[in-house]
Amino acid sequence: MSEERSKRWYVVHTYSGHENKVKTTIENTVKNRGMEDIIELVVVPTEDVVTTTKTGKEKISQRKIFPSYVIVKMEMTDESWYIVRNTKGVTGFVGPGSKPVPLTEDEVFNMGIELPSDKIVSGDVDLNPGDAVRVISGAFVDNIGEVEDINIEKREVKVYVNAFGRKALVTLGLENIEKV
Repeated sequence: MSEERSKRWYVVHTYSGHENKVKTTIENTVKNRGMEDIIELVVVPTEDVVTTTKTGKEKISQRKIFPSYVIVKMEMTDESWYIVRNTKGVTGFVGPGSKPVPLTEDEVFNMGIELPSDKIVSGDVDLNPGDAVRVISGAFVDNIGEVEDINIEKREVKVYVNAFGRKALVTLGLENIEKV
């Protein structure tokens, strides 16, 4: 299997309260250097919280799901690592030593991170039940399987793979497979 560089999700640790500043700074640096093809997306995971004021009115505010963390989708190169790591307010990538550990698309999706609508997998996925696919990451990596069902909304696909000498139905994220 050829080792091609691809964009993965990385977790960046920041000073408390600096998440949005870090996001803006990284986005501006990427735009100024023309690196949109390497550092694709910077996300501060938030959720809406409804609170009631003293007057009884409901107020909707946003709360950071992971305070002091920013999630970045990027191709890990020396230059992209340097830009993110040396952004003011960043203390480092999450991972052992100086080696950042990427998240899977599934992990990002399960965190409840809402992606901008232009970054969401569209409904025109070129897969149909019965298609042969190769698993490219996870426990069943390099297995060839047959698509049983596709769920675009959840970005999941059910695939029959050979496991322990038997056919097993497993649910995988769309980013974990490629059409054969």
